[in-house]
This record gives sequence, structure tokens and C-alpha cells, in this order.
Amino acid sequence: MIDTEGDCAEWDFPADPGAVRTARAVVRKQLGDWGLAPLGDVTVLLVSELVTNSLRYASGPIGVRLVRPVDPMGTLRVEVSDPLPDPPLERTAGPDDEGGRGLQLVARSARSWGTRPGRTGRTGKTVWFELALPG
Repeated sequence: MIDTEGDCAEWDFPADPGAVRTARAVVRKQLGDWGLAPLGDVTVLLVSELVTNSLRYASGPIGVRLVRPVDPMGTLRVEVSDPLPDPPLERTAGPDDEGGRGLQLVARSARSWGTRPGRTGRTGKTVWFELALPG
């Protein structure tokens, strides 16, 4: 499912490893279409981390949603949803650990971030973050 009309763009991906690559591509394209290409690298990196977390821990569709700011001084809101109701846990990764840094990266790169229960009519959770517009 895809909806990219107006100030919101939304996609659902199967719980498949190819979802990460596809999510990065559609998010980058949508940001370009909205004139927000300067946010592309950081947004794609954080979406990639959250979709990867969803693939690792949940078995079901993964939703990605972008909400374009209406105010030029506003923030881009990005949401990644999955059917697992448990909120993600930020871990402290050691120097040799291969995982455990995704949420740290989100926390340090985003203006704000958090989790909430799934949207109305959906189970699970949504992890969201906001990025300030450049300029």
C-alpha cells in the first residue's frame, strides 16, 4: 500500500529483508519530491535502523510514514510501525558489539523521538522521530 498525497506519505512493507532497501529508496524519493532532499541522508539512515529493528524482532507488516511540516520552521516527523506491542529498549553497546546502537543513533540524531501504541485499528507500536528542517 502506498499513499503519497498531500502532507503525508505512507507505505507498508512485508517483514522481508528487502524491505530495508525499499524503505530507504521510497523515503529518499519522497523527501526529494517535497523539496526536503537535504534531510535525505539522516532520514534514510534512521529509517533503515528502525525498519531493521522491526525485522529483527517483529513478524508482520512494517509501516513507514512521513509527515511533512506545514510550517517552514517545523519538523519532519517519521514513524515506523510494527505489530509487536513491546517498546524498543535502548541498549548500551560495547566497542566490539555488532548491534545495539540503532536507538542510540536515533536519540542522538533526531530533535526528539519516542514510542506510542499502534495507530487506531492497528496493534503493535510506532517508533517516531522528528528532524528539524535545514536552514
